[in-house]
Amino acid sequence: MTISNALDAATLQQESLSADVVIIGSGAGGGVSAEIFAAAGYQVLLIEEGPLKTARDFKMREKDAYPQLYQESAGRKTLDKAINILQGRSVGGSTTVNWTTSFRTPEQTLLHWKNNFGIEAHNQKSLTPWFETMEQRLNIEPWKVPANANNQTIANGAEKLGWSHSSIARNVKGCANLGYCGLGCPINAKQSMLTTTIPAALKAGAKLLYKARVERINYQRGRVTGCELVAMDDFGQPMPNRNISVVASLVILSGGAIGSPAVLLRSQVPDPHKLIGKRTFLHPTVISAAVMPEAVNGYAGAPQSIYSDHFLWPDNDDMGFKIEAAPLHPLLTSTVLTSFGQQHFGLMQQFPHIQGSIALLRDGFDERSVGGEVILDDYGYPKLSYELNDYFWSSARKALLAMAELQFAAGAEQVLPLHLYSQPYTDWGQAKSAIEELPMKSLKALVFSAHVMGGCAMGSDPKRSVVDEAGRFHHLKGLYIFDGSIFPTSIGANPQLSIYGMVAKLASELVSASRIS
Repeated sequence: MTISNALDAATLQQESLSADVVIIGSGAGGGVSAEIFAAAGYQVLLIEEGPLKTARDFKMREKDAYPQLYQESAGRKTLDKAINILQGRSVGGSTTVNWTTSFRTPEQTLLHWKNNFGIEAHNQKSLTPWFETMEQRLNIEPWKVPANANNQTIANGAEKLGWSHSSIARNVKGCANLGYCGLGCPINAKQSMLTTTIPAALKAGAKLLYKARVERINYQRGRVTGCELVAMDDFGQPMPNRNISVVASLVILSGGAIGSPAVLLRSQVPDPHKLIGKRTFLHPTVISAAVMPEAVNGYAGAPQSIYSDHFLWPDNDDMGFKIEAAPLHPLLTSTVLTSFGQQHFGLMQQFPHIQGSIALLRDGFDERSVGGEVILDDYGYPKLSYELNDYFWSSARKALLAMAELQFAAGAEQVLPLHLYSQPYTDWGQAKSAIEELPMKSLKALVFSAHVMGGCAMGSDPKRSVVDEAGRFHHLKGLYIFDGSIFPTSIGANPQLSIYGMVAKLASELVSASRIS
């Protein structure tokens, strides 16, 4: 990666900077925006809170990757500790550590946005050219290598049960099928922002300032004027007396669906309808582990290559869920297994034979699914309050049942739903009876998420949305939000390609506008 225009804020001598465009966050939204604006000749300053780590730093070791590359060392949780949230925190954001799974925004989701939020500009027809552009840019195409055993289990079970399933598109080029995507790609095969759009933006003249947290966006008389930063140390903590002012007439906020609301809340921007941070969605995810008769080695091979949408759009009003595989590495696996003592030790002894299935629940499509709210603690750090209600738990139980049935159909010897009161079950009848009786409550069933969306919802009505359909903040000129926080619901699929396509469209339209305002 070219790093000639990359600056560590901790070593920066200047106390003030200026740019035509300041982009806050270097993940899917910020990385795409930076390339488009830099190519158009704008003086771009790309700001990232996390460190700059490249392939030479990626050693395929969990103990190194989680503290270096993830928010809160991969320990970020909701306010009540009920949901673990995996989110990136380095140059490239979550694109540096995601599992490369790429889906276009489902048409059902776009129709829901139109019918319920008045969004007319973003539909299947208008977004398709931008999805195609980003698929070509990032080499996104269906994975043609045979699925590893972890993913093939899903295909085998689905075929036995007559459930729909298909292969997954991935943003990789020259992939060695290592399986360590979540720890940073050591050979630059993953076409993340770290290896694609950010180097291109730097080559075109953009500057990257990393280890810099945006404390607030500045504004006067209804227009943004720049932002205030603080340098961060190697441990991700603000450095005393290391403040930096940036002057810019255009600010693009791409801090993600927790980071972007946090910046706005710290900035105390106008929010007459108190919408900032509300309706934040996670795809809350439940997990089922299975012990298979043959070795699975779930750490090896493409992390996700098979999925099933058989239950994603049910005829009733359930949340619906998408079934995928969970890549298995020993440290993370050991922390999510809900058993203790000798039982936990026994399961870890069978680690090579464990298969992991996950169900991503599609939140935000029903009045009973209002998501969570980003708030600030006393130190200005974001926290996510997210209530898991009976509507969620009803669908979560159905998801655990479906995964157990699938795993047994694929030949599992034992299935363990990840729940505090569950145990390994040896047949489908036993598992079905047990899962139907498990108390579905927070901190009893394990829930995690790697997808954060919403909190700065897009819409045509300022009383119900934070930005308009161009991503323009309703109440300040010169402020735009280009990331997954503008989605009015969850996507119902892994969101990276949705962000790539939407932001490529929005940024390109903004660049081509006769006057940026």
